Amino acid sequence: MNREAGKTGNNLTDAMTRKWWHGKVAYQIYPKSFLDTNGDGIGDLRGILSKLDYLKELGIDIIWLSPIYKSPFVDQGYDIADYYAIAEEFGTMEEFDELLAETKKRDMHIIMDLVINHCSDQHEWFRKALADPEGEYADYFYFRKGKDGNPPSNYRSYFGGSCWEPVPGTDKYYLHMFAREQPDLNWENPGLRQELYDMVNWWLEKGLAGFRIDAIINIKKNLAFPDLEPDGRDGLASCWRMIESARGIGELLEDLKHHTFSQYDAFTVAEVFNMKEGELEEFIGPEGHFSTIFDFSAHSLSDGEHGWYDAPEVEFEKWRKTVIDAQLEIQKYGMEANIIENHDEPRGVSRFLPAYARNAAGAKMLGTVSVLLRGIPFIYQGQEIGMCNAEWNSIQEFDDISTKDQYQVAIEAGLSEKEALTACGRMSRDNARTPVQWSSQKNAGFTTGTPWLKVNDNYKEINVESQEEDPDSVLHYYRKLLALRKSPEYKEVFTYGEFVPVYEDTESIMAYYRVGCGEGTADAGSGAGAAGRMGCAGTRVLVAANFGREAVSLQLEYPVKKVLLSNRTKLSARAEELTLQAQTLILESCEAVVLEVVGDK
Repeated sequence: MNREAGKTGNNLTDAMTRKWWHGKVAYQIYPKSFLDTNGDGIGDLRGILSKLDYLKELGIDIIWLSPIYKSPFVDQGYDIADYYAIAEEFGTMEEFDELLAETKKRDMHIIMDLVINHCSDQHEWFRKALADPEGEYADYFYFRKGKDGNPPSNYRSYFGGSCWEPVPGTDKYYLHMFAREQPDLNWENPGLRQELYDMVNWWLEKGLAGFRIDAIINIKKNLAFPDLEPDGRDGLASCWRMIESARGIGELLEDLKHHTFSQYDAFTVAEVFNMKEGELEEFIGPEGHFSTIFDFSAHSLSDGEHGWYDAPEVEFEKWRKTVIDAQLEIQKYGMEANIIENHDEPRGVSRFLPAYARNAAGAKMLGTVSVLLRGIPFIYQGQEIGMCNAEWNSIQEFDDISTKDQYQVAIEAGLSEKEALTACGRMSRDNARTPVQWSSQKNAGFTTGTPWLKVNDNYKEINVESQEEDPDSVLHYYRKLLALRKSPEYKEVFTYGEFVPVYEDTESIMAYYRVGCGEGTADAGSGAGAAGRMGCAGTRVLVAANFGREAVSLQLEYPVKKVLLSNRTKLSARAEELTLQAQTLILESCEAVVLEVVGDK
């Protein structure tokens, strides 16, 4: 595996060792919905193999595979029955090994989901625990006695209902923060931890480049499991509040890193919620627990107080401020992973764009702003063609366990069935899980059989095949966008350059500079924020986008040196318009431009 080495060359960034994954672009594949090659309606490894050249041409370096382990699929593979086996629905271990070899030939890397907060109730550890509730394997989980015939505490699981399930034939209960078929693993047990470390190292020895680490903050519990003040009509309290009261997560994460990732220079991107104030450096700093973590700050803007049914629409000014604040904070310490959407979120064009912008121009604009931020861009399958939320006609069309729970929450809150369906249609995870739209043929070219989940009705208008033939398509634009980010001339500034916001006083403009070699005006701090002082001397790039309905005129702070990208106008026309003497930039509605500007006024 090609590993880049060396350090950035400035005293402010000496702590930031250059890593092989810096400057890379990642792509998440949800295998079940990617491409089916055997007609069973479920995507498979052969489908992924057949599209490696497509991903390479797009500009992808790292492929993240959502779970492909053996599983009963209660929670779409996040309930793992055997960490060492490939689910037969996806293929064989031999096909996985072939996938590893083929990606390596293309100078690409594979990372997999690492789900180690919980396993499946079909895992042999849990079966042995149930068979002997006083034995060795019972301590691999959280078996606790109930109180007066009730569960040990009043926690509500992430998927609704009590976190505690009775252990048959005993007065004990086991803890599950997700579905009852997903018992939580007891990280206080050193034997259990060693089992997990051995498994992680087995995959890394096989040639995996790293992991996306699922729900990892949940591994540290408050072992007293105290009752909490109820926060819902069911008399229960959200389980994450117990996690917030736990202390000592850092010790467990360092133990994991020391025994696994650090021995292989593995790339790790963690799903982290409920981080405590001041902990960011511990997670992604020079000696952080992980290479990076996802930035979910913008996604939290549509969190409802009680559920999806009262989830607010995302307001542009709040979204802009949230993204800017996150970038300014993150660059003090390291790099985060930037996403528009993933398998657990609705489609970004349907969430972050106003109705009038939910089109090709809007998809390109949103992609531009996200991909050129400081951090590691993660593209989710179908994002590169502008896939959007589906139209859902009944609750029966959904597969997602969380969506079904949120539908009931909405009904119990007094919403009509139609209103509850509308809320779920807007927020459901299944919006991201509808099959990838490869063509205008039956089932969007995803399968010759019956797809496991409905295909979005707009597949005849939005699909890869038609966009391949259209040079102005979202797909072709994403290829240009990723090529720009990774180009020899601008890779340094987009990888290590400082993020400096601009035009924050406007109503509809999201804009920022990426600045190399200390030319930024923001406080870079003492960590990695001012990285990129080497190889991008004097480079300043302006990224500007108009999220409003009307055209906006901006006074440029610096003369334009070169037009790098435009989503609405041909580059030649933009370059002719924006000469070195230009003082004004007019952005049409849903227009995004990327300009190299002269660094000195």
